[in-house]
Amino acid sequence: MNDAASGGADIMRTVLEASSDALGLALLVCGRDDTILFASASMLQFFPVAAHMLVPGTRLRDFLGAVYDTGVRPGTLPEASRRRPNREGWIAEHMALHWRERYESVERAGRSRWICLRKRRLSSGIGILAVSDISEQKKRDEQLQTDLERVALTEDILDAQPNPVCVKDRNLNYIAVNKAFCAIHDLTQDAILGRSAWDLVEAELAERFEHSDRYVLETGRTHSEAEHIVRSDGSDLWAVTRKYRIGSPGRYFVVTCMNDVTDIAVWYHGTEGGGDAGLQVRDYSIFTPAQNFYDPFRALNVQQLVETGSMIETMPARGLRVLLATADRDLEERFVPRLRGSGLDACAVRSVRELEAFVEAAESRGLKLDILLIDTSLAEGDRAIASWCASPCLQISGDMDVTALLAEIFRICAESRPARSPLPQPDWGIALESDVEPAQHAPAVEVLVAEDNQINQFVFAQILEGLDVSHRIAADGKEAVQLWRELRPALVLMDVSMPVMNGFEAAAAIREAEKRVGGRTPIVAVTAQALDIDLEQCRASGMDDYIMKPISPDMIEAVLRKYMRPADMRAAG
Repeated sequence: MNDAASGGADIMRTVLEASSDALGLALLVCGRDDTILFASASMLQFFPVAAHMLVPGTRLRDFLGAVYDTGVRPGTLPEASRRRPNREGWIAEHMALHWRERYESVERAGRSRWICLRKRRLSSGIGILAVSDISEQKKRDEQLQTDLERVALTEDILDAQPNPVCVKDRNLNYIAVNKAFCAIHDLTQDAILGRSAWDLVEAELAERFEHSDRYVLETGRTHSEAEHIVRSDGSDLWAVTRKYRIGSPGRYFVVTCMNDVTDIAVWYHGTEGGGDAGLQVRDYSIFTPAQNFYDPFRALNVQQLVETGSMIETMPARGLRVLLATADRDLEERFVPRLRGSGLDACAVRSVRELEAFVEAAESRGLKLDILLIDTSLAEGDRAIASWCASPCLQISGDMDVTALLAEIFRICAESRPARSPLPQPDWGIALESDVEPAQHAPAVEVLVAEDNQINQFVFAQILEGLDVSHRIAADGKEAVQLWRELRPALVLMDVSMPVMNGFEAAAAIREAEKRVGGRTPIVAVTAQALDIDLEQCRASGMDDYIMKPISPDMIEAVLRKYMRPADMRAAG
């Protein structure tokens, strides 16, 4: 009898142990007298007590006391909490829970572990405790909740934006739109999501939208254009629309953002001189000075400046003909627009054969090529270089800095141009005699820059050349006044801190001379700081405005538009 009972108990324990392993649970079975009848070995993974505390016959109270003493127990409060459960109170609480017919809870066991406790008390009085580790599930639930909150926050931010925003998937169906976008069409978000542009606009527009969307998806390049949109209520929306790609390969999306510029822009239909129509800012004075992140030291190759030395005054030669020979389309698209923006007449050929044909056609028309740029990776490029003698030749590569290339071109330009006779240097008669003749014609130069720092001189020259504005640079205040007398520019950009004569003194001298000759030239101070005393001194010396260093192209263009008449500008901006 005893042997049979013992064998049956062993079989029962074996079955329970196997069931515990199969289900990924830890089991604890206790009798009606609250003594342990069975405890799976996996129970030690959750409660690091001594092994003898889980042998059959151990009181449940003693086991709970051992669990409390380990400090790793269900319901343990974080260490930062000042509240600590009393040992006897904690044991009594859990003894009571074991006598409930059903009880389930998810509790923290230590810092980063979560366990699920399921307790059952059978009608026979036997109690069963099942413990499972749900830490990973808890982390997933918390991550899901965080993601949902992040999505909700993102939607709130998008809806709060005054600019229309939409997101399309690879099939070019709308998957996200904000309220401003819905207002354009006078539709709800549910009426737009899942549909395409073909369902919302005319076929011609839908085809144009799809073409630009596909371009962005396939190339990853940003697409920008100025658009005139008529809202569903009949009102006009002048917008600069930008499209860009986000996501990872295989899961790309197109984000479209329409920047509403209705309040600050107007549509110009072109000028009498044949200027292009376009969207332009109506009034630059509405913009208040903010942060300026342009750093000329980061944008320029200082070593190139050192090598070029004092050639800044004479560079660059406008209309210099530059030919680029490369088979790399990306290199061509990166170099040619920048060369043209610097005032050079630049174009490209894609093989040595095209180069030879181009040179032959140019010579037949009497056109001379000034500089040849050859990509080092061009096929048969070495042969072309060896036989080239028509003009200077430079070898370039795809990783070459465009600014460094421009500096080298300007250096060659300066060396090849004949020396210029120095300007006459009058005595210190800075009060300006009355023999200054008033200008009866257009300004000899549009902008006079007074700046003593060579790096800043180079930055000014680059920006003004890029805007196609003629200019001269004076190295100090005395030279600035002398050049003003000679050239009578349409605008003066005056650095306030210069040797020989500072900007305040030079501005006052110009204003004194204007009393005799008439007219008034706008003078804009260029300062590294905008302290109240500097601004007061600017006004006292006769300056009209100021800009802060470091300068940027947008800053200079805004000043040109504000102070120069269209008749005085060739093509500023």
